[in-house]
Amino acid sequence: GSLLDPHEDAAVVGGNVLTSQRVVDVILRAFHACAASQGCMNNITWGDNQATSYYETVAGGAGAGPNWRGRSGVHTHMTNTRITDPEILEKRFPVVLLKFCLRPSSGGKGQFHGGDGVDRRILFRRSMTLSILTERRVYQPYGLCGGENGQCGKNLLKRVDGRVINLGGKSSVPMKPGDTFILLTPGGGGYGKVHEEQENPSERTEFQTFTEHGSLFDYKLTQEGS
Repeated sequence: GSLLDPHEDAAVVGGNVLTSQRVVDVILRAFHACAASQGCMNNITWGDNQATSYYETVAGGAGAGPNWRGRSGVHTHMTNTRITDPEILEKRFPVVLLKFCLRPSSGGKGQFHGGDGVDRRILFRRSMTLSILTERRVYQPYGLCGGENGQCGKNLLKRVDGRVINLGGKSSVPMKPGDTFILLTPGGGGYGKVHEEQENPSERTEFQTFTEHGSLFDYKLTQEGS
């Protein structure tokens, strides 16, 4: 067997959500196609023995390419799942979403900047077990052709007494009422060398927008309105 084709009795986990992301990083770098994206799906789960269970994947930064900037706060490659609305999350589970925003400057600089990751903070109101399965907590998403690397992600546990603990990339920990989980997802790598004229924010590439339409959009509106 091998890393990508293990024997049936091998102990494996996360092949679909983590290993697959890193395989794409290797292929894109080999062809010099674009800088690395966050390289992870940031798998977060929590639950208890009272039939409470929740699983989410969290977005990060996309890598930049030869003529585009990386998108911020998006899923890339193997996934494009939507995250649970804050109101639904807090209504159905004993948690409070304290913060959910982009993580400024976490994308790598370059002629085209990498996209930024996100900052997501969840306060637990009841004792539960938190499990995390993530990547790019040690090795940065690579930049390409002179572009800078994106920032690594971080998984932090802030105890109710103020202590902050780095959980590493993969962990399972008991959460007590008042504890906060802080998730900082990786940014994407930059592409090309930084030029002075492109350091001016007013001269950065602007994304084009589009108006959603069609049967899938109509279906989404129906689901969100129900």
